[in-house]
Amino acid sequence: MGRALSAFSPSKKSLVAVLCTGVYLLVQGLHGETAPQPQPTQAGAASAAASPTHGPAVRHAPPYRSNSRNGDRSRAEPVRLRIPAIGVDAPMMKLGLDAAGALDVPPADKANVAGWYAKGPAPGEAGTAVVAGHVDTPSGRAVFFSLGALRKGSTVEVTRRDRHTAVFKIDAVEVHPRKGFPSRKVYGSSALPQLRIITCGGGYSSTAGYLGNVVVYATLAGTR
Repeated sequence: MGRALSAFSPSKKSLVAVLCTGVYLLVQGLHGETAPQPQPTQAGAASAAASPTHGPAVRHAPPYRSNSRNGDRSRAEPVRLRIPAIGVDAPMMKLGLDAAGALDVPPADKANVAGWYAKGPAPGEAGTAVVAGHVDTPSGRAVFFSLGALRKGSTVEVTRRDRHTAVFKIDAVEVHPRKGFPSRKVYGSSALPQLRIITCGGGYSSTAGYLGNVVVYATLAGTR
């Protein structure tokens, strides 16, 4: 179909997915090693990114769409994610929701694969595209181990099946506790092409697992 699919909306079902995210992204912590966490100086721009109608006017790259026909969005699917600042260069797979309505993550045996919520916008389309992956697994570091070390202004590159690459600029990197996870801020719909990257974080408990999530907020800066 010619238009982009709608973003996550704050519906009852998506609220369930959001509120359960901190639970369903839990994996085993690494013994004696802690993933970097976002610094307070990297937060603060996320509210403007999530609610683009507020604040000063900013020039943003326009969304682009694939030349899909007969409702086929396959050409828009993301196939590879690169974050040069932390050395991420990972293949991508589709994600859905589990039976409880929670956002799924790649299987533990795909520790170095990033997942994309396939019923939301593709990266580069108008709306909020959502990507998730592991910070670690029982076998060691995973694709987003260093996500919390990212800084505002760094870039994220998403190569799509249509051979275009969507380049995003990071607006903020934050950590949110599992309890009171800000669902609308993270998953809320946007008129701009937005990207959210989510992994585990916020401290680790041997009884409860990870206590929250690291979330990267980014806006489309250009395409090539």
